[in-house]
Amino acid sequence: MGNGMDTRRTTRALATEAVHAGRDDLAGLGLHAPPIDLSTTYPSYDSRAEAARIDAFATTGAEPDGPPVYGRLGNPTVARFETALARLEGTEAAVAFASGMAALSAVLLVRASMGLRHVVAVRPLYGCSDHLLTAGLLGSEVTWTDPAGVADALRPDTGLVLVESPANPTLAEIDLRAVAHACGSVPLLVDNTFATPVLQRPVEQGARLVLHSATKYLGGHGDVLAGVVACDEEFAGRLRQVRFATGGVLHPLAGYLLLRGLSTLPVRVRAASANAAELAARLAADPRVDRVHYPGIGGAMVAFEVHGDPHEVIAGVRLITPAVSLGSVDSLIQHPASISHRIVDADDRRDAGVSDRLLRLSAGLEDVEDLWSDLDQALGTPSTRPARSEAMAQG
Repeated sequence: MGNGMDTRRTTRALATEAVHAGRDDLAGLGLHAPPIDLSTTYPSYDSRAEAARIDAFATTGAEPDGPPVYGRLGNPTVARFETALARLEGTEAAVAFASGMAALSAVLLVRASMGLRHVVAVRPLYGCSDHLLTAGLLGSEVTWTDPAGVADALRPDTGLVLVESPANPTLAEIDLRAVAHACGSVPLLVDNTFATPVLQRPVEQGARLVLHSATKYLGGHGDVLAGVVACDEEFAGRLRQVRFATGGVLHPLAGYLLLRGLSTLPVRVRAASANAAELAARLAADPRVDRVHYPGIGGAMVAFEVHGDPHEVIAGVRLITPAVSLGSVDSLIQHPASISHRIVDADDRRDAGVSDRLLRLSAGLEDVEDLWSDLDQALGTPSTRPARSEAMAQG
């Protein structure tokens, strides 16, 4: 099902790639918008050739040449999104899945199939990623460590080092280049959901695998569930084989929405980041707020710890939506200890910096004055409102 599009061209700026990657062949096809191929199966009158193509896929996991075969093996619309995301992350390939957790599961299964079940991981991670590793649901064994301890935690059966930077939900940042060096020959997987390739391309710092919950910023509108791993072609082949065997495929309509979402990704991330930086500065100056976490890399996520009851803040917002997830055009707020990280053991959660008073805010594209007005009233007794700040609060 090869689409003939080069995924490794790097001469164009990211904003240009976001608009054009995955669509380079459209003009030659007489099209402007990419087509949506909803077929689950495809006709073939040459069963011998079909068998040979399936055998080739079973051997290497490479996308079959020629027309598609079956929806579980691959889809042309999804392939366009994969091509585009690979170009944005600067990798040879990308493999899309039905969710971010399906994508992470596929990575773990690839390594486990090679007898490499041990994972070294740094907290905090997204709560369900933490649970998947801690519970050993896929037969994996995890060693939790801080970034400085990665090298000492490696074992002969270590198949993966997993980090998230900026981390969910504390926005802690990791020196990816240093961790990649400590990994040696063990692949480093970086969850890049919060930063997106607009702010950070982990492969340029030594990571081999880049994970996204594409549900978040890549889709960007709260209407698609997806995950994707950007990587080299060799690893991509193994991921495609796992996807084919386990069935965690992405629906073509979701692939279309994700490709469309990528076209505005740089604009959305930069605009939302400006809102987040302003809100972080105001929160840092507010006496009702104990601490603000905002990464040096920037981004549209803010975490803050309140002196009062965080549940009252959640109950008090009116413009901001109190809901899980993030990365949408509208602003969302949630209490990690109750929702996204509830599944993590309470002591482990607190040790990772996820306090019971921590709130996580995903800044959207609304006017920042309206967002601040909503936060101000939700925080309770009105304070003297800080003047508009040009500084970025960091924590």
